[in-house]
Amino acid sequence: MINKKASLPIFLGLAVAIGILIGSSINFKNKAVIFSSNTTEAKIKRLINYIQYDYVDKVDTDSLLDDAITNMLVKLDPHSVYIPKEELKQVTENLQGKFVGIGVSFLMHQDTVTVTGVIEGGPSFKAGVKAGDRIIIADKDTLFGEQLVKKAGVSEKEKGTLLASRKISEAVMKSLKGEAETNVLLTVYRRSTDEVLDIQIARDEVPIKSVPGYYMINNTLGYINVERFARTTYLEFKLALNELTIKGMNSLVLDLRGNGGGYMDIANSMIDEFLEDGKLIVFTKNKNGEVDKSYATKKGDFEDGNVYVLIDQNSASASEIVAGALQDNDKGTIVGRRSFGKGLVQQEMDLGDGSAVRLTTSRYYTPTGRSIQKPYAEHNTKLYNSDYLNRVHNGELISKDSIKVIDTLKYTTPKGKIVYGGGGIIPDVFVPIDTSRTYNRMIYRGLNSFVFKYIDSHREELNAWELEDFVAKFDEDEKIFNLYLEELDLKVPMGPKSREDLKLYFKAFFARDLFDQTGYFMVTQKKDNMILKVIELENSK
Repeated sequence: MINKKASLPIFLGLAVAIGILIGSSINFKNKAVIFSSNTTEAKIKRLINYIQYDYVDKVDTDSLLDDAITNMLVKLDPHSVYIPKEELKQVTENLQGKFVGIGVSFLMHQDTVTVTGVIEGGPSFKAGVKAGDRIIIADKDTLFGEQLVKKAGVSEKEKGTLLASRKISEAVMKSLKGEAETNVLLTVYRRSTDEVLDIQIARDEVPIKSVPGYYMINNTLGYINVERFARTTYLEFKLALNELTIKGMNSLVLDLRGNGGGYMDIANSMIDEFLEDGKLIVFTKNKNGEVDKSYATKKGDFEDGNVYVLIDQNSASASEIVAGALQDNDKGTIVGRRSFGKGLVQQEMDLGDGSAVRLTTSRYYTPTGRSIQKPYAEHNTKLYNSDYLNRVHNGELISKDSIKVIDTLKYTTPKGKIVYGGGGIIPDVFVPIDTSRTYNRMIYRGLNSFVFKYIDSHREELNAWELEDFVAKFDEDEKIFNLYLEELDLKVPMGPKSREDLKLYFKAFFARDLFDQTGYFMVTQKKDNMILKVIELENSK
């Protein structure tokens, strides 16, 4: 797997799957029962054999079985899912926070694999690969032009589509990935020196960041973004927390917007940094009524600090455990919009062929005893997944008063604050979605390409920038931005608001590609309504 900044939309589906797992560290006591031999198991095996050997047409029984398992789990709840073996490895890599590869991010530029970033300390970094290098050949695999298109299995009809882009990216990854400590010989063209180089790289473990950015907003207010709760997330978070504390942070913005979840025990470790010894973090209950409670310890390093947790309608699972634990213990302030509403815990179980199921084994409850699982109709996952549209239609994304609460699910925190169960965490401070922000898919896709080409042609001068100076002063005269507008050649004039939005993301894309996600966050937070609300709350203390 390669970390591809330019191909993030491809993995949104996988991100949903990653987000459902929050309980894999919980002991599952009934595995022996599930995998024991019984008449039901024998019946399924017999049916598969009948179809395989006696059915009139040739049938892919593996595919049939996959469909049968998927349909079986659909009848349980929306978060019990089957993960085929082709997807499981990638999902697992994201949750483990590492993968085996060469450690580059890339995009396809003029039919050639072009390195956009090299992970510091990774295999490619050690071997001397640089941003801007074109990878022409990996061992004997040609990675450009029609040969790559053919290798990827792209049909004439698919050329130029997102599906073609995905297939090509997958073909490239297949050539670059491999087992740890195996070698791959790359032939690269280095544009800056106009030379072709052979570079041998030893594949190794490469980290996948789940804390992509952190920085100081001002002298006392820090910011940490957490994308998911992977195995490495707590260590990444702890490093960020320590660095910001040394810089003078006494208030923290913990950004969990869009964070679909991950491991429950990792979320608990993060919460422990904020809560005093003995405070209840979360508890789970299975169908037998067995309760498992998690408590904070004395090891927390930010118990005296103030924390703002940013959530939105896509903050789910472990993100909601964090928000709920802090809210119910009267710690800090939850800012944003009502969270997703997932209070079910899944256990991953291996099916023996490289695939797995994530089966709901218990429910979790916040310290006051509330379940935040939103209602779901049996056998109706489609209705469950349309909840976002319902929120749009009922107006709750723009008005807190439109959020429907259930009075019978009302709870009280130790300091007397009223909180509600039954469907997500309702923030203490509501921030509506920004309906004035404009977005045009084609414009921003072109922006990504323009930014790469400009950096590729001006790499030396742009690499001289320091991040803080870049955020404050880059393209103040708008010469580069106007070059992009000329290339864009819009037929309809752009309004002032649209122009300002585009200019913001123009700068943010440059900051991301030249530095990392921290640069992107530092630019966009200038007009981020939730960040601006936190600054307002801080100034009013």
